[in-house]
Amino acid sequence: MNLKGIKTRIIKVGDDLVKVILEEIKHAGIEIEDQDIIVVSSKVVALSEGRIVPLKEIKPSEKALKLAEQCELPPEFVEIVVREADVIYGGVKGAVLTLKNGVLQANAGVDRSNAPPGYAILLPKNPSESADKIRRGILERTGKKIAVIIADSRVQPLRIGSTGVALGVAGFEPVIDERGKEDIYGWKLKHTRRAIADCIAAAAELIMGERDEKVPIVLVRDAPVVFTDRKIDASEMVIPIEECMYMGVFTRSDAHCNL
Repeated sequence: MNLKGIKTRIIKVGDDLVKVILEEIKHAGIEIEDQDIIVVSSKVVALSEGRIVPLKEIKPSEKALKLAEQCELPPEFVEIVVREADVIYGGVKGAVLTLKNGVLQANAGVDRSNAPPGYAILLPKNPSESADKIRRGILERTGKKIAVIIADSRVQPLRIGSTGVALGVAGFEPVIDERGKEDIYGWKLKHTRRAIADCIAAAAELIMGERDEKVPIVLVRDAPVVFTDRKIDASEMVIPIEECMYMGVFTRSDAHCNL
């Protein structure tokens, strides 16, 4: 599998993202091929879709004021988090732990980094639709059948640092189910499902970076995936809370285990 980071200019509200992607890939001296995967930062997708909010126009609620004090965050920013989150579990200094579209995320994906001054950037409204739109746009303009991942960064329990996660996918199977298959000693796997899209998003995150790199696009070639034309729903990458090893334990009233 080969990955190539694609530098771009600063993406602005209303930009034709498919046009930007194709122009910048061409500028990098690369020709798109069938079965390439294009990983796109959720932030530039959100910007192109106009998913940005001026903080000065936000009036914090009482809930946001209390949470902002607890997490030492600007109340206006926290109010946006409150509005965007599906569930709020609490917070620590600098972050609110939320559930957004079935994914545990800091601040419901709302971010001020690499946003215009005085603004916050939201997640794309429907990352799966955004991925499919980019895929179809590239097919229409180039004739190439590619796949797309809309990627964001995330942190994981008890691990330092951020990695990548696929919020939306189009063009390949995002999860491979290995249950019922045998390991090298003939034991049948009971629980193993491989998060293929998340793995590729994490690899792309190494190249994209988090600061001023201006590499919101990564072209992935020769990835070991199963390509498909069927429409992928983001729910296919989400496990129900009661089946999740982490949340299934923490949300149970009898979660404490004294051995």
